Amino acid sequence: MKFAVTLASASIGVLCASSVAAAIDPLVIKGSKWFNSKTGDQFFFKGVAYQPRTGLKSDNPDPLADTTGCKRDVAVFKDLGINAIRVYEVDYTNSHDECMKLLEDAGIYVLLDMPSPKYSINRAEPYWDHDLMSHWQAKVDAFAEYPNLVAWIAGNEVANDVDTTPAAAFVKAAIRDMKAYLKTKKLSTPVGYADNDDPKIRMNLINYFNCGDDDTRADFYGINTYRWCGDKTDFKTSGYEDITKNMTDYTIPSLLTEYGCNLVRPRTFTEVKSLYGADMVSTFSGGIMYEYTEEDNEYGIVKVSVGDSK
Repeated sequence: MKFAVTLASASIGVLCASSVAAAIDPLVIKGSKWFNSKTGDQFFFKGVAYQPRTGLKSDNPDPLADTTGCKRDVAVFKDLGINAIRVYEVDYTNSHDECMKLLEDAGIYVLLDMPSPKYSINRAEPYWDHDLMSHWQAKVDAFAEYPNLVAWIAGNEVANDVDTTPAAAFVKAAIRDMKAYLKTKKLSTPVGYADNDDPKIRMNLINYFNCGDDDTRADFYGINTYRWCGDKTDFKTSGYEDITKNMTDYTIPSLLTEYGCNLVRPRTFTEVKSLYGADMVSTFSGGIMYEYTEEDNEYGIVKVSVGDSK
């Protein structure tokens, strides 16, 4: 396994080393913040996106069913000091007991996307029906008993420009229905949305997903942003200051569900100091660095292969 030294030495590893707990505690949302329900401490996500794809031999990627990979990577997660991962795709017919237990024992929470490429809301021709919902429900059922499943994401950049904004209504309908389904299971796992930080539509989406009553609005809002590029960028010039101002009076929690520009090498992640420092800590609940494994898009910090122990 090859490591990118920059992350472990310069950013998340340094800032998060004391964040991993010996055991997992339930998290709760109060107003616009997350809290540890047992200690009462405010919680900040200090995580990485986790979706290994190199060496994949199946059409149904599922890193949480790859026990060899989980054992390999959870050890590194502990060294990095992270407390969360975001996973985009799983196969709900697999067993995830071993991987989820390894993560739980390491004090690591999981944010899981409800959709998959096969069962998602198509931004070009959006619809939301019983068949689509049944697959999302099956995923909920498969992960319902894991104490470290901390949140669901019902859509990732579904409305990503002006022309695709009508699709947001279908995502919000999905949020409503999936929250209702979770209630029937006596579950209160939050359901949120992640946008693509498009300047032409972002404020409309931010406001739209937070309107309505608790049964219909999102429980939290995520922003995928890659504005901050390299050491010569700062809180103001990157546009992070504007992002923070947009969310200052937001009434539900917000976090960066993806961040980490790769246009400037090496990736030094200097935005971490603002995200977990005075610039943003009173507004955002942390974030998820994109991403853990090096893939064709060149965003990773380690090189691994699915099913390989090294």
